[in-house]
Amino acid sequence: MAKILSRLGTKRLDTLLLAIFYTVAGVANTYLLALSNFTFMPTGAFAVLSFIAAYGLFTTKKWAVWIVIILFFPAATFSAATLYFSVRFSTFYPSVEILLFHLAFLFYVILSFISFVYVAAKRKTFQ
Repeated sequence: MAKILSRLGTKRLDTLLLAIFYTVAGVANTYLLALSNFTFMPTGAFAVLSFIAAYGLFTTKKWAVWIVIILFFPAATFSAATLYFSVRFSTFYPSVEILLFHLAFLFYVILSFISFVYVAAKRKTFQ
């Protein structure tokens, strides 16, 4: 495992996993932006901030902590509100596609919270 981490240029597995999470979140937000024909700009902002956070976490920069903290509140609020209104209008399981959509948002909110708490707790370990 240490050989793989050194090849990637990082020393810590936790920051690599966090960087992967924020990269996937940035790709997902970019996909949602494309689905909205580039009219829903908050997802574009979330995508850019997610990619910046992923880079900062991968390189263990001190400013990455602040990006993660700043990104958590609006992204979690947006995701929770989207999940709430989607479940309210279409119930939780009207079809498999809607169920997967709801589970993806729920998974994103939970992982965002876990990464926020973890990065805030380990903020002293960043350069």
